[in-house]
Amino acid sequence: MCGRYAQSRNVHQLQLAFGLPEQALPEEVDPRAWPPLEELAPDYNISPGRPVYAVLGPPPRSGDQGPPGPRSLHTMRWGLIPSWAKDRNIGYRMINARSETVADKPAFRTAFRRRRCLLPADAYYEWQLVGREDGAVRASTSPVTDPHHKKRKSKADKRPFSVRYRDGRPLALAGIFERWRDPEVAEDDPAAWVWSCAVITTEAAPELAHIHERMPVVVPTEDWAAWLDPETGADELAHLLEDTPADRFEVDEVSTEVNSIKNNRPDLLEPVSSTGGGEPETLF
Repeated sequence: MCGRYAQSRNVHQLQLAFGLPEQALPEEVDPRAWPPLEELAPDYNISPGRPVYAVLGPPPRSGDQGPPGPRSLHTMRWGLIPSWAKDRNIGYRMINARSETVADKPAFRTAFRRRRCLLPADAYYEWQLVGREDGAVRASTSPVTDPHHKKRKSKADKRPFSVRYRDGRPLALAGIFERWRDPEVAEDDPAAWVWSCAVITTEAAPELAHIHERMPVVVPTEDWAAWLDPETGADELAHLLEDTPADRFEVDEVSTEVNSIKNNRPDLLEPVSSTGGGEPETLF
């Protein structure tokens, strides 16, 4: 799964890292047609419901308006709200979409076919279970596949790890996005249109399976164009979902300070050997 990640780069830094023009879209963009772009503060402990950056493919063109425009950077709410939802809070239950079912689930399938994005991250966090009674270390599980998930979690502390590229480049998490009309806001108010996203997850690579049985799909640079292209077919998309370059990752145990969303500092990414670790604090 992916329930927390870090992203500290500003708009300009992300534009450079992802090869984006400084202004891909007009300054005045209809919020119904394309998501906004806001400057976000560095966030070292992003949790569901927070605004995040997303890289989108070329904006749609109609008729004979010329070739597609360039990729562009936008801000969205983490936690996908399907277009048919009656309440935005459903997004807190839809922060992740499983790669095995994303093409079929009603909440995700249309977005997967037509609205894919990349979610930049310095690193993502994952937690390993440590038994309180026996001290045994076990990989965390998913409630979807493990009927004893809640029981295991209740009897263990959670040891956090950060996962990032070894060379410091930003991760590009595979995402999907949606537009939702908030019925409680007037239609002429830009806030009436909520753009939201979810991270696609997959079975953990062998290098990471000792921490958690799931991991986010990370799209390598060479696959960005295909992932963002709405014309990419089902077979190629299935291949991309299996192409996470886990052999390029650096994995570090980090301080349990990250267990609480109240903590949001650069040193949350420091290995415990540098910070001294600590006892587990407030979890999710």
